Amino acid sequence: QVQLVESGGGLVQGGGSLRLSCAASGRTFSSYVMGWFRQAPGKEREFVATISRNGDRTYYTDSVKGRFTISRDNAKNTVYLQMNSLKPEDTAVYSCAGRTGMAVTVTTPYEYNYWGQGTQVTVSS
Repeated sequence: QVQLVESGGGLVQGGGSLRLSCAASGRTFSSYVMGWFRQAPGKEREFVATISRNGDRTYYTDSVKGRFTISRDNAKNTVYLQMNSLKPEDTAVYSCAGRTGMAVTVTTPYEYNYWGQGTQVTVSS
C-alpha cells in the first residue's frame, strides 16, 4: 500500500512557474512508475507526465513538452513536477499516481493503482 500526498499548488500569473511535489509513504516507492495527471472543471482527468522507476525515462503529453519536467528522488520517496511558462489552460487539480510495471507510456488513469488527493493549480491571464 502506498499513500501519496501532493503539495506546491497555488495561484500564479501566466508565464510563471510552480513546482509540485508528491511525497509517498512506504519503502517500495522505487518499485512504482509515477505519473502526474490533471483535471480541469467540467473535463475528464488527463495524463500529464510519467517517469520510470529509476528516473531514466520520462514521457509527456504534447501540450506540456518543453515546459514541464517530471523528476523523482527515490531516497526521499518524492516525485516532482516542475512547471514553467504556465498558461491559463494549465489550470486544474493536479494529482500524482503510481502503478506497478515498467512501461512509462501508460497514460490511462484506470491503470494506476495509487492516487494522491490532488493540489489546485490556477494560472491567471
